[in-house]
Amino acid sequence: MGSFSVTVFCGSSPGAEATYGQAAQALGAGLGQRGMNLVFGGGNVGLMGVTAGAALEAGSHVTGIIPDFLRKREVEFHGLSELIVTDSMHTRKRRLFALANAFVVMPGGLGTYDETFEILTWKQLGQHAKPIILVDILGWAQPFVAMIEQTIARGFARESVRDLFEVVADVPAVLARLEELRGD
Repeated sequence: MGSFSVTVFCGSSPGAEATYGQAAQALGAGLGQRGMNLVFGGGNVGLMGVTAGAALEAGSHVTGIIPDFLRKREVEFHGLSELIVTDSMHTRKRRLFALANAFVVMPGGLGTYDETFEILTWKQLGQHAKPIILVDILGWAQPFVAMIEQTIARGFARESVRDLFEVVADVPAVLARLEELRGD
């Protein structure tokens, strides 16, 4: 396995716009073309499956991490470089965290929000200093950012929580940022 691994959080659904799938495809292909490893939730559904398939096709080492109870529901992705089956969602998230040099958050639903908030909270509590990058496809990240701003405005978080994550406009921007982080 190469030296730079990116854990991607994204939807197990395709979303309502084709642009989401196109972005997932571009992200997976871009990681593979740059020799970066993909770590993801292990399912062959939604944006998750699109990202992984494109990364594999482009030559990336792809590690899927899936809890045993989700193997049928999320339709486990067969043919990955590596599949890790865990006993729980919590164990899955710990492994997704442990293998990452950086986190990329693409559009998704409640699971994506859950993973993102957990990794942000761990960073706020000083458990890691890994980059967390939200990709604002079709404005998807804007409500998330607005919620953070409301949390600050209402006195439930310090202004410094803004520094826990970055928002980039699109896939080319996140790939460029990952190259910077890797030291290219």
